[in-house]
Amino acid sequence: MIAYPHIDPVLVSLGPLKVRWYGLMYVLAFVGAYYILKQESRRREAPLSRDQVYDLLSYAALGVILGGRLGYVLVYNLPYYLAHPMEIIAVWKGGMSFHGGFLGVVVAGWWYCRKNNLPFWKLADFSVLPVPLGLFMGRMGNFINGELFGRETDVPWCMVFPMGGPICRHPSQLYEGFMEGILLFFILFILSRKVRPEGTIFWSFVGFYGTFRFIGEFFREPDPQLGFVLGPFSMGQLLSFPMALLGFFMVYHSYRKARTGASLPLPPRS
Repeated sequence: MIAYPHIDPVLVSLGPLKVRWYGLMYVLAFVGAYYILKQESRRREAPLSRDQVYDLLSYAALGVILGGRLGYVLVYNLPYYLAHPMEIIAVWKGGMSFHGGFLGVVVAGWWYCRKNNLPFWKLADFSVLPVPLGLFMGRMGNFINGELFGRETDVPWCMVFPMGGPICRHPSQLYEGFMEGILLFFILFILSRKVRPEGTIFWSFVGFYGTFRFIGEFFREPDPQLGFVLGPFSMGQLLSFPMALLGFFMVYHSYRKARTGASLPLPPRS
């Protein structure tokens, strides 16, 4: 067993104002994304100028917050929020869904492209590279908060989390941070170094994220209000499995279309 490092979730407290590690992780993720995309915008084939990167991230921030919160409310804990509607806006108490946030970012990106007459799939390939950084930061925030911990285990590196009772558990936040963050970033980075059919990098992210999240959920304790929703599978796995299938199918589709000289269809304009 490894001792869980008890880190105060509140980084700085100034009277009623509290700066939490979890919120700081979001800030660091967007700052990191800004600098990664600024560097990527220097490449000849980049769809954005360096000055447009900030505007895109502003849209993305709104999409991830609205989509992530609505996704959590609707999918993970709807009965509670129907009984306590004012809690819906209390994002500082936690409760964000990646799948909802991802859809929110896609919609925001599509709207940005439509407004600025930019190529959607080329922008999607360009902007997806720093997403694993945000996922890594988010998982580190979960770990510091002692939330979304793993299932019971006797592996030598198990930890006892304050909110998980006296049971020794998988530090599943670290597993997911490695797979969805570090490993996925390097996969996308390698793919992005070579010109590929439009949409390939974006759909590779979708496929690999779905795969890594599906695997990681086997070590993670299911959400207590849901438990297992289909046999041994959690809600996260039910949402991630279709992502993996769709992502890898679309990668294949992108290459097949490239060979025939066609391109991926754009989302409808209205």
